[in-house]
Amino acid sequence: MGKNLIQQARGTGSPRYKTPSFRFKTDGRLKSLKTDLIDGKIIDLVNCQGHSAPIIKVKYNDGELKLMIAPEGIRVGDVIAAGPGASADAGNILSLADIPEGTFIFNIESQPGDGGKFCRASGNTARLLTKSSQYANVMMPSKKQRKFNVKCRAMVGIIAGGGRHEKPILKAGIMHHKMKAKNKLYPRTGGSKMNAIDHPFGNKRSARKAKQKPVSRFAPPGRKVGKLAAKRTGKRK
Repeated sequence: MGKNLIQQARGTGSPRYKTPSFRFKTDGRLKSLKTDLIDGKIIDLVNCQGHSAPIIKVKYNDGELKLMIAPEGIRVGDVIAAGPGASADAGNILSLADIPEGTFIFNIESQPGDGGKFCRASGNTARLLTKSSQYANVMMPSKKQRKFNVKCRAMVGIIAGGGRHEKPILKAGIMHHKMKAKNKLYPRTGGSKMNAIDHPFGNKRSARKAKQKPVSRFAPPGRKVGKLAAKRTGKRK
């Protein structure tokens, strides 16, 4: 008999597929939306397994204690601000309408007050290009441009921890622990390398790499591999 596919094994309760979210310290959202300018002091730097970047612990003057993604160049004891009238310095939180054009920003809100959805990984940054009365045009880390409501907020600066991809992985054991911490399956065997009984792509007769086929959006987990609910296939003409 074969074994279950990844899609079938997920959620069965085994340690391999147990989410590590119970160890996460924060969701990294911005300070709650207020209409006043509020200062805060960085009291600690924290490591959170759910984030690739360091986390800053900030105590604001209104009593709110917040854990947020850290920008480069920040340290314990620094004072940062949130709200209208704050300067465009690293760590400050402003609406896009109040940020000068050309400024590097991160943790950008999708809707005003949601705490930040875009550009949250270590070393990443976006850039505010242009603004109008309603929308701000932002260049994302992928170099694509996206429009945001000017009432959406963001934190100024570049996310810390940008050199994490530069260290070589040297041996498989390091990658094993790296993937285990993030709840990723490693090593992952390709479907075309399996036997036919183990996977829809499996085949002993030859390594048929192009065996992917369109599959229904409503297919069961054991068959839902390949081109999922493809709108079209084949070479574009």
